[in-house]
Amino acid sequence: MKIEHVAIWVADIERAKTFYTTYFNGISNDKYTNAMKGFSSYFISYPTGARLEVMQRTDVVDTKESPMLGWAHIAFSVGSKERVDILTKQLQDDGYTLESGPRTTGDGYYESVILDSEGNQIEITA
Repeated sequence: MKIEHVAIWVADIERAKTFYTTYFNGISNDKYTNAMKGFSSYFISYPTGARLEVMQRTDVVDTKESPMLGWAHIAFSVGSKERVDILTKQLQDDGYTLESGPRTTGDGYYESVILDSEGNQIEITA
């Protein structure tokens, strides 16, 4: 198992992409957009194999009452769709909340999203 990527919500996605590629030697993919959800993201890859997802959504904003910008989730790659299904079921059986999936997302991941013991989102990917 490996950490597949870490994700961060940002207010200005183009500025964030430029920051993480310019100063940390990352290489960005093409922008993914889901107009129906008001969602956009870039995956920035680094020479070590680490990846960062910078994300923006029209309903994710920062306020004093409800801060939402910042680190969003961590994704663990378990190697196959079958292993995603098995681990997802095990976590559900152990009482953890399934947020979504398993499913193939618009940007091509086979994943499920589980809440950890503190309510943080954990993506389990193939």
